[in-house]
Amino acid sequence: MASIGVIGAGAWGTALAIAAARHDLAVTLWAREPELVAAVNERHVNELFLPNVALPKNIVATDDLAQAAAHDFVLFVPPTQHLRDVFTAALPHLPPDATIITASKGIEIDSLLLPSQIINEVAPAIAPERIVVLTGPSFAQEVARGLPVDLVAAGVDVKRAERVQQLLHAPVFRVYTSTDAIGAQVCGALKNVIAIACGGSDGMRAGLNARAALITRGLAEMTRTGVALGADPLTFLGLAGVGDLVLTCTGELSRNRTFGLQLAEGKTPDELCAERRCVVEGFYTVKAAVALADRESIDMPIARAVYAVCYEGRPVLEIAKRLLERAKKSELTGIVR
Repeated sequence: MASIGVIGAGAWGTALAIAAARHDLAVTLWAREPELVAAVNERHVNELFLPNVALPKNIVATDDLAQAAAHDFVLFVPPTQHLRDVFTAALPHLPPDATIITASKGIEIDSLLLPSQIINEVAPAIAPERIVVLTGPSFAQEVARGLPVDLVAAGVDVKRAERVQQLLHAPVFRVYTSTDAIGAQVCGALKNVIAIACGGSDGMRAGLNARAALITRGLAEMTRTGVALGADPLTFLGLAGVGDLVLTCTGELSRNRTFGLQLAEGKTPDELCAERRCVVEGFYTVKAAVALADRESIDMPIARAVYAVCYEGRPVLEIAKRLLERAKKSELTGIVR
């Protein structure tokens, strides 16, 4: 039986572990919390992060990072802001030619690096060809329940991406391949920021027209950023881009959209972060996104609006008016060079 290590037992990591286990893979799931390890191994549940879901019995949980990393395929799913520390700790235990898969979505605040770039900075000796990005429109709850989902395995080496596809693909867990790992990661990071904006708009009852405009103009911001970093613009029209963006901006299960809704209701970011065990990636990513926009001279008005609400304490209504009153311009500015 083939095996895979999954590093990170949050909702998304656990859902991916479940999907892998359904493919008859032996799955080792790493978690920090001893009580979570015991619950998975003894009762086959993860009530902390993925309640009301029964886990397959071929998932074995551990708090021993060496045990979880000792596989030919190792999937990293910690929050992006913790990926550096987790990968550094796992690195000595990785097999020499292990395929490293990252499903974290975000941009590291201090370095402005994407997940695959964080891995390469921590371990320059690891060839970029060994890293594959797994992303796309996917709610953990639905994946865990076995509902259909389409994802993208993106890597510099298409053969390595195809190995991940072969490992995980199933009728209800379809995996496509791509060679644009940078674009796929930009999509996965920035769609969460736009989802916060859409939640804020919905919370103000601005209407479906406004939501559609935010999604479309948000896609333009995502694409501008990707183009500036060397991504293929077509990636943003696929599953990693418009697919994940639409899901996260409209789905009731979206943590980032819910975060925006609650901001519009008057709650503060500090209050909302304190209430949550699960990480709202868009809250952290927007800080990195604005710094990246400054560095690369990228026009990102929606991201800057979300930043103003999250980090400058500005009211949602005030920032919405500021967005609406911006100067007119051509639709494709900054996307096509």
